[in-house]
Amino acid sequence: MSTSCNFPMGVEQSFKLARLAGYDGLEVMVTTDPVSRDAAAITQLIERYELPVLSVHAPSLFWMQLIGGRDAQVKLEKSAELAAAVGASSVVVHPPFRWESSYARNFERIVRQTAANTGVEICVENMFPWKVGTKNLKAYAPSPDPLDLDVDAMTLDFSHASLTGRDSLEYAMAMGERLRHIHLCDGIRSVDDGNMHDEHLVPGRGTQPVAETLTYLVESGFTGHVIAEIGLHKIRNAQVRLDMLVETVAFAKEYLGQQHATREPIAVAAARINGRSVRRARKAASRS
Repeated sequence: MSTSCNFPMGVEQSFKLARLAGYDGLEVMVTTDPVSRDAAAITQLIERYELPVLSVHAPSLFWMQLIGGRDAQVKLEKSAELAAAVGASSVVVHPPFRWESSYARNFERIVRQTAANTGVEICVENMFPWKVGTKNLKAYAPSPDPLDLDVDAMTLDFSHASLTGRDSLEYAMAMGERLRHIHLCDGIRSVDDGNMHDEHLVPGRGTQPVAETLTYLVESGFTGHVIAEIGLHKIRNAQVRLDMLVETVAFAKEYLGQQHATREPIAVAAARINGRSVRRARKAASRS
């Protein structure tokens, strides 16, 4: 599960929900939460909730332009170093924005060099065209499509494929062995339909062939990560949020041929969060 599912909630809240919902691990998106950039803090959460961090998402979103500085190359390198420090095997990064001219010119070299320097796979994510009215805006350079780039590893996002008007199963097949990472979600409409909203629906609630793509991954021997990235920021009810996360992981497990089970909260985790309460409880027990 990606911590972006629960943004702007903190990273620890995502660990709690991922454990309750029955996920196998997390992707940490680097955000304004300082914990998302702190290897020591993340390592503590890994130990506390007994869930590994499988991947890190570099701060590539438009509204994250200033997180970690202005230099996009440095931000990618820091993300890869963070991933290596917490035991994650991959980093997700978006193609450069058009105005990041130097980064864009050297992007393919930077990605390959960062992977070699850190031992972490850098998976370039498929993005989508920006459109205002009938005018297409070239937001990414050299392309929003990793298939147009000379990169070794790619991320397939179902919602982004939907916005592009592309069939995700065909997209996965075209990526072939370079498909190393999945952002599990769904979508309904493309930008050509007048949609400018990156939907990130629960898989199965949209029109993308998500189930068929997951089945294809199993059949093709896929060994990368499948990371839930659904949009929950408008959902205020905590139980509904948890139910949507459970529905998503259960969907994934079904079509990946795995068993799913939710978990109880870890008693030790709760105790560590509130150490003073634990000490008081021990004193009371010793007196009784």
